[in-house]
Amino acid sequence: MATLYGPDPVVEALQDALAILADGGAVVEHQRLDLKEEAGRRGPGGVVLPGSARNDVAARALAGECACMANTPGGGALLVGVADDSTLIGTQLDPEWLRARIFELTQRRITVDVRDVFVRGSRLLAVRVVEAIEPVRWNDRISWRVADRCVEIDAATWHERRAHGLLVDWSAQPSNVPSESARPTAVEIVRTFLRESVDSSANDLAEAATPDLLRRLNAVTGDGYLTNAAFLVFVGRGIPAIDYIRRDRAGADSTDRVRDAGLSLVEELQAVFSTARAHNPMVHVSQGLAIGQTRRIPERTLREAVVNGVAHREWGVDDLTVVEHLGNGLKVTSPGAFFGGVTSDNIINHPSRSRNTALTELLAAIRVAEREGIGVDRMVTDMLRLGYPRPEITETPSPTVVVSLIAETVDEGWMTWLAAFSDPGTPRNLRRLMALDLLTRWGWVDLATLATSLQVSEGEALPVVEELLGLTVAGSAVIAPVDGVPDGMSEAWALAEGARKALDSGYGSRAPRRARPRRESVALSYVRARGRISSTELGSLLSAHPTNMGRLLRSLEDQGLIEPSRPNRRGAGLYYLPTVGS
Repeated sequence: MATLYGPDPVVEALQDALAILADGGAVVEHQRLDLKEEAGRRGPGGVVLPGSARNDVAARALAGECACMANTPGGGALLVGVADDSTLIGTQLDPEWLRARIFELTQRRITVDVRDVFVRGSRLLAVRVVEAIEPVRWNDRISWRVADRCVEIDAATWHERRAHGLLVDWSAQPSNVPSESARPTAVEIVRTFLRESVDSSANDLAEAATPDLLRRLNAVTGDGYLTNAAFLVFVGRGIPAIDYIRRDRAGADSTDRVRDAGLSLVEELQAVFSTARAHNPMVHVSQGLAIGQTRRIPERTLREAVVNGVAHREWGVDDLTVVEHLGNGLKVTSPGAFFGGVTSDNIINHPSRSRNTALTELLAAIRVAEREGIGVDRMVTDMLRLGYPRPEITETPSPTVVVSLIAETVDEGWMTWLAAFSDPGTPRNLRRLMALDLLTRWGWVDLATLATSLQVSEGEALPVVEELLGLTVAGSAVIAPVDGVPDGMSEAWALAEGARKALDSGYGSRAPRRARPRRESVALSYVRARGRISSTELGSLLSAHPTNMGRLLRSLEDQGLIEPSRPNRRGAGLYYLPTVGS
């Protein structure tokens, strides 16, 4: 069941209940255990009807009970397929479908572990619910378990419980494993990570005696037991935590695999790093550039993606973190949803918060990961610097979090261009890189579009624009205000023609990897984002004379994509609007 290495009363309650049922006895429900007959399975006269793999009535009933359990200190478990009097009814519900459905029904707040168990020939489901960090509402109410039933409480009471420290980081809690059980191989790997760090204090820590090393890493409690986080890192949970699969291309057979039981987490990480490095070739870039050579996927980015997949995952389920190394790309799928308010749309700048705080801190302390809150920034910077797409980080309904890295060909023309900026720090400036990436692909920005791309407010995006206005590249301005923007409307800026020519020249005789965006695409992105476009604005966007824009505007109008502000299309001040649904 759940990865909890100290005594776990929920697991013990489940085991006790299953033993009683196996002996034909009656189970007494309590705060941590609820027997649930599958809803919708009783016909007239109480006849038990055939079951099915998907029963939404049952899923809704169970979701409400899971919300109650999640709000309860320590969480709890449901045994599905058992009547209140301990009669074995059984269930045919599909575990994966049920887990995903409960996640969806609880507004993506609860990830449960669902397992098949068999008792006297009946198939049951054991549903493990971990304690929630924030209250989970069901039917606009907050409830928790008191004895053998759910009772409603108010939000203030729930939060008061949290303020009194009843909600704790499981990974910081003591395991039942003494520090002497740390695997020697794991300790040596940690020493290696520390020695490889440029931090002199880490180098010093690497030479400490093992008991002192563990103590200074906050990996051991005052009475000599490993924390749950340290148990994972130095001993391991017995079953694999990571499944690394190498394929030359999507759909091909695997050519290498790392999936080892009986190892510590740090041993698994080292094995994955080593195997991935063998399939991540060095790429040489033109002479004169600052980098010279790099791994196809930046090594720091690859490692951070893998480490994030174990550091921030849901450890309350036994699912593996899956690392798929496909050709020149990497996809890391980790169990559990986003946490603490993080979404795909704010992950770069949202205040960092982990469901496994002690674990993330331990991984950072041994220098296998960046400090919390920095890793995603570095991943985006490293990928954009080489001209790759930004990492894609999404949440699936399962729920899982998926990190995708695409690293096909290093964009040397882009790198040459970045090196020609008047500020040599440009290739390492995350927000500037993101803005330039958007400008070269769209041709223009305003504060609204830039803020969305940077995942910041418009006020925070303004200094980035001001920086770009003060920079030059190969002696040319980088951006210029778009002409023709009416008074009272927010400004927009286009990539200056000199800057575009400097980018094109960086490719020499090669076809530009960042070709100029199509004229139609520039016009449509602008009119859809800003609600209007004139010939003056379009000419400024395309570095062309406004009088030459009529044909392009008429073409878009003929396609039903824009419409004129005046039917006669004449006179000063004429502009175009996006059509409804365009």
